[in-house]
Amino acid sequence: MNFLITGAAGFLGSALANRLVGEGHQVRGLDDLSAGNREALSPEVLFTRGDVNDRPKLWTLLQDVDCVYHLAARVLVPESVLYPREYNAVNVGGTVALMEAMRDVGVRRVVLISSGAVYGRQEEQPLHEDMMPNPQSPYAVSKLAAEHYVRTIGALWGIETVVLRVFNAYGPGQHLPPAHPPVIPNFLYQAVRGGTLVVHGDGSQTRDYVFVDDVVDAMVAAATAPLASGEIINVGSGTETSVRDLAELVLELTGSHAEIIYNPRTGRGVPRMRADLTKAQRLLNYTPRIPLAEGLKLTLARDPRFQPQKAPA
Repeated sequence: MNFLITGAAGFLGSALANRLVGEGHQVRGLDDLSAGNREALSPEVLFTRGDVNDRPKLWTLLQDVDCVYHLAARVLVPESVLYPREYNAVNVGGTVALMEAMRDVGVRRVVLISSGAVYGRQEEQPLHEDMMPNPQSPYAVSKLAAEHYVRTIGALWGIETVVLRVFNAYGPGQHLPPAHPPVIPNFLYQAVRGGTLVVHGDGSQTRDYVFVDDVVDAMVAAATAPLASGEIINVGSGTETSVRDLAELVLELTGSHAEIIYNPRTGRGVPRMRADLTKAQRLLNYTPRIPLAEGLKLTLARDPRFQPQKAPA
């Protein structure tokens, strides 16, 4: 099959692109490299640097494409609070531009990578797709708006659409920005370097951490699953882990004596998150294979940033 991946040089995009070319598919990748890493992509990926809002470029890249994976987005929740207009322009505007271009060219299917963040604070767990979304940040609002645009435009123009709400994905190669880094790579980085693991609030808040290889399994299945068209589907591990337990597990696996510090002055986000995977199992034959401890070990082994530092001579 012929695929286009927007956001192809990002953490999930590059893992997906490399899996698909490894399976013999032709993959075109688009990324503006504002956060992505071109070197993470296999040389077999036909890469183009560009903006997802550039419709003429999209028209060219979409020729003869069977399925589009739409991952291009800004993804930092705290940053979205400061710059909601920019998040709307990329996450919403870029999605609309892509759907218009797909309509013009006649591409059959799109898989939108959304986020479990759209659920926000809920009274019940696990989180299932029929719940009313309750986004708590401009980032989450932008992803929910993108979902509505994809499904509405798809229904109007006969484009098959699949929305995957991915929970807290982690693994080797995850972006580690200097400000507001994702919790798992940040904890691993601090642990192996004897730094400090800062936990916001009391650490009792839970998240559903899912290893990148499991996410890629779900994304690959979504391209061809006959019953998935028109559906919103959770992708997670189905297990919730508190941030406090995560910090302690990281120290145990790394053998680190780094200190855990609790900062009660900072917000801890929603109290609980766990994905209900019933729909994913039924529509995508998806069952996560890699538990958290194993995924952390794989991340430590595969990512050179987390290798023990040699003492100076």
